[in-house]
Amino acid sequence: MKISMINYKSLLALLFILASWITFTVFQNSTKLWSALNLSISLHYWNNSTKSLFPKTPLISLKPLTETELRIKEIIEKLDQQIPPRPFTHVNTTTSATHSTVTILNPRDMYCRGDQLHILLEVRDHLGRRKQYGGDFLRARMSSPALMAGASGKVTDFNNGTYLVSFTLFWEGQVSLSVLLIHPSEGVSALWSARNQGYDRVIFIGQFVNGTSQVYSECGLILNTNAELCQYLDNRDQEAFYCVRPQHMPCAALTHMYSKNKKVSYLSKQEKSLFERSNVGVEIMEKFNTISVSKCNKETVAMKEKCKLGMTSTIPSGHVWRNTWNPVSCSLATVKMKECLRGKLIYLMGDSTIRQWMEYFKASIDTLKSVDLHESGKLQHQLAVDLDRNINIQWQKHCYPLIASMTYSVKEMEYLTRAIDRTGGEKNTVIVISLGQHFRPFPIDVFIRRALNVHKAIQHLLLRSPDTVVIIKTENIREMYNDAERFSDFHGYIQYLIIKDIFQDLRVSIIDAWDITIAYGTNNVHPPQHVVGNQINILLNYIC
Repeated sequence: MKISMINYKSLLALLFILASWITFTVFQNSTKLWSALNLSISLHYWNNSTKSLFPKTPLISLKPLTETELRIKEIIEKLDQQIPPRPFTHVNTTTSATHSTVTILNPRDMYCRGDQLHILLEVRDHLGRRKQYGGDFLRARMSSPALMAGASGKVTDFNNGTYLVSFTLFWEGQVSLSVLLIHPSEGVSALWSARNQGYDRVIFIGQFVNGTSQVYSECGLILNTNAELCQYLDNRDQEAFYCVRPQHMPCAALTHMYSKNKKVSYLSKQEKSLFERSNVGVEIMEKFNTISVSKCNKETVAMKEKCKLGMTSTIPSGHVWRNTWNPVSCSLATVKMKECLRGKLIYLMGDSTIRQWMEYFKASIDTLKSVDLHESGKLQHQLAVDLDRNINIQWQKHCYPLIASMTYSVKEMEYLTRAIDRTGGEKNTVIVISLGQHFRPFPIDVFIRRALNVHKAIQHLLLRSPDTVVIIKTENIREMYNDAERFSDFHGYIQYLIIKDIFQDLRVSIIDAWDITIAYGTNNVHPPQHVVGNQINILLNYIC
């Protein structure tokens, strides 16, 4: 009996020790446990507060995923399926432009204007072996430099190592055909994986000012630190930006910002070799001669209707002839800019590629007068007016992330959704939005969330003011050999597809700057003035 009592007491003591240990362990690891759960973030609109938590989980909430978060998840899952992992053991097993074969289907000595020319492309690796899967990032273009003519081609991926490249022969003359291997499928997979791993390829430096004191601190969309943070949050749209809180400075003292690249990469040494200059944008059709295109006594092409809002875009969406853009589905008239813009309120919102439009307007309309808004720097809010004609044109930058080596003010900075919310809108109000270039170095969910939030703001605007004209300008292609991990056109192309998908259900028009800049062959994030002018001419035809 005594032995039983001793065993019973020993058992109770053991259970007590075990319970205490479990309680202590759970308490110590509670933060890790909650962080592992896929929980939504509860935010406060522009609430300048401080926390020392890791910003991926600034506040814990048991709320289910929001509609926006579910949509982000859905889009990313679709993209993951379209861009599967393509590991490789040696660069020789990746796609080679030199070893790939090109066959013109039904070749002829002479082609007729308006014909379709089809090319079968079979990609091979550097050992000459046929690839069994697709996913290469290709760019097809036809051009006649002497005629200042160009157009994109349509690439169809059969996902088995073969592609159909289709060209519409828009003009007469000698035409050169080009198919560039921008990145092999293995490089595409590496870029996609690397992009979604980190937020720190570009870091931001915030300037805090309090009286005569001035302090700089690291900022970003996500900061991997245990330091006390300033949180700049939008509760409704769940957009967030953070700065390490400087000592003896309030969070509201943030006044200026600049950015710089951080020496960090999520590519392996082997993957990086795919993005060396000699391996990017390699011509597959280098050995092909030009083709001849003639009129062929075809009947006169039927007159197309004037371009107007809401017209469906095609691939390609048009061609360049004598340096002038000609859409496929409609015709562009020459518009007198001053008279077209009479009584119009034009909001240009977004990055520096839409700021180019602002600069073009100011250079082209001699009666426009710039209004001093008492800001400084190239990224300052711009306003120009013609009081006699009641023309009002303004540009404002989008909110974080905004990449710039020069310092810019964040005092009046706001998300475009808030600017759209403040817009009354009516038939003479025109909003043009351009987003993308500054989002390329960051995980794709950042861009998707922003696009969805802008979509929702426009949806609300069109409900209260259905006559408002809203136009989305897609991204320009940019420099081909400039830092692929951060700024490759592959990142831009994915965002281009996302924009077209998200906004297809709204009564908005899209100016396909992506296709236009391919046709012009600019390869410059800021294309020449004549390209900008042709983009703007589409706008003028839409609204006048």
